[in-house]
Amino acid sequence: MVFRLAGKLVAAVLALLVGWGAAAQAGDLDPLPQPVKIRIAEDGAASGAGFYLAEALGYFKEYNIEVEWVSFINSDDMLPAIAAGQLDVAGGISSASLFNAVLQGFDVRIISDKGHAVDTGSYFTLVVRKDLAGQLKDYSDLKGLTVAYSAQDAVDHYMTFKALEAGGLGPEDVELVVIQDFAQMLAGLATGAIDVAMEIEPLITAGVEQGIIERFLDTSVYLPDAQVAVVLASPQFLANREVALRFMLAYLKGLRDFNDVFFHGVGDRDRVVQVMTEYTLLKEPEQWFKIQPPGLDPNGGVNVESLVDQYEFYKANGSLVGELDPRKVVDLSLAEEAVAILGPYVPGGSQGD
Repeated sequence: MVFRLAGKLVAAVLALLVGWGAAAQAGDLDPLPQPVKIRIAEDGAASGAGFYLAEALGYFKEYNIEVEWVSFINSDDMLPAIAAGQLDVAGGISSASLFNAVLQGFDVRIISDKGHAVDTGSYFTLVVRKDLAGQLKDYSDLKGLTVAYSAQDAVDHYMTFKALEAGGLGPEDVELVVIQDFAQMLAGLATGAIDVAMEIEPLITAGVEQGIIERFLDTSVYLPDAQVAVVLASPQFLANREVALRFMLAYLKGLRDFNDVFFHGVGDRDRVVQVMTEYTLLKEPEQWFKIQPPGLDPNGGVNVESLVDQYEFYKANGSLVGELDPRKVVDLSLAEEAVAILGPYVPGGSQGD
């Protein structure tokens, strides 16, 4: 939380310092003189809202940016493609693979938020089989149970272990299983093959409504403001500042529309929900107001200290090939410059005027 607030303060100061320029006075930048294609890797997750809204609502088009969507089976394949400039931008998570890629010379950078826990809850949290729900009151009650998460040495592995730690437990006190597919995880809970899982929306809400699971103590209880997902960028993309800055302006406009609707109850609710049903796996419009939406910082801020803690977990787990300062993997200068142009987020404020 401290870094998010600091980022907003820096952005406000920058706005005062550079706001006298012609573009800043207009609250925006002119389009690129020629169309530029940007390749974005995203998998249809709700946390990709900034990308989807920027595309569907015409914010990328305003800057003469064309988007080509790319999909990858896993982030291990995606990271080399970003580093090589075959991808420009990608939605990703903190993982040992990300830090190892940087250690091995892949100059990938985290440039913005793509999902974090908020005070009202996390979209990525522990759930429990419904028949066990009444027996589990605290994290210590997880002892002896079968607990699932989706990826070794990635953010949900970290969050699962931190939940055990909050209950005074260690990995030896539970049976841990890795189930890569979240839908299969929900099926395992339904059959009783597993007891507890680190599950993601909208499957959490679907499982609750089907009577399969109940939410357990939320991730935000023991990891407030935890950083879950991030926007990654290639070095080649970042080197073209004129394009990269316009991408960030469009992305922040999308994030602000999302925050308006889902956290402040203002804005064009029907249009935003229509876009989210088009681009994600959650196709029923009314369900969007039952799920816990991902936290998406409308100023693009990232909880750097949360990422540092995750790095330390991977390091202690023996998953890294060397050592680095994880803070150097984060570059929020684009987001800060974009906020200096647009102004800090105000709920219900017009985008870029």
